[in-house]
Amino acid sequence: MPNSSLRPVVPTNDQSFARGRWVVQPDRRISQLVQRRPEGVSPHQWNTALRARGDFVALDAGTLLPVFATEFADPAAADERLDRMVAVVCDAVGLEWLRITSPILGATAQGRRTVEYLIDARAFRDATSSSDDASAPGFRDIIGRLPDGRDGFVNDLSTLARAAAVDAYISRELADPIIRGLHVRGPHNIAEGWAWVELPEGRHLLERVRLTTHGFTCGVDPARLAEDLAALAIGERLKRLEIAPPVWLTRDDLFRAYDRLQTHHPDLNSPFFAQI
Repeated sequence: MPNSSLRPVVPTNDQSFARGRWVVQPDRRISQLVQRRPEGVSPHQWNTALRARGDFVALDAGTLLPVFATEFADPAAADERLDRMVAVVCDAVGLEWLRITSPILGATAQGRRTVEYLIDARAFRDATSSSDDASAPGFRDIIGRLPDGRDGFVNDLSTLARAAAVDAYISRELADPIIRGLHVRGPHNIAEGWAWVELPEGRHLLERVRLTTHGFTCGVDPARLAEDLAALAIGERLKRLEIAPPVWLTRDDLFRAYDRLQTHHPDLNSPFFAQI
């Protein structure tokens, strides 16, 4: 049964869209999704959490009750205290919350595509959950025909970015056509994905994406999703090389960043990173 604290949300603008059994409403605060302070949540926790905003909220099309929210956040605006309060409220009412933290990925450019991907992944998970075929591929591992005619993982969010990297290599903007990556799982429902490419003169471009999940699942491993999103971010950077040159890293810079990551994740072992 849906939690009685959740509030039905009537779509109110032209940016709302439907996909399958979902209606997606952009830009909604927690105060518009939860109609009263949940039991067990203190007034302080409640008042703090009310500041949080979901860039996209997926509603059940039948009841218009919110099921999950997706938020895009800039690392420079991180607020751990607010994050903790959001987790408390979401846990209390059964609202799933996904935060995507990246300096380049945002709701305007990548938001709708990302939410549609999450909805499709959940639909696939729900449709195959009763299957007894343990060898059947998951949503992320389905192989089919890619836009460039090759066979590959059709549900890799970074497919177009990887094709763009090949084009950039052909035009000599990159020294290597491959977007490499790694991912790690941290405490407190946090996963982090890295992606990087090599440019001429020993320079490298690195993107990091952090996912924070409060009850959210879609059938794709969050850490793997974070790495795909990081590769997607590389694609966005490649589009803007001439307009807004990013901060380049040397090979030694990358290894130092990797060493810092490994101090927090001692079991990390990335064979791709060793190929830099």
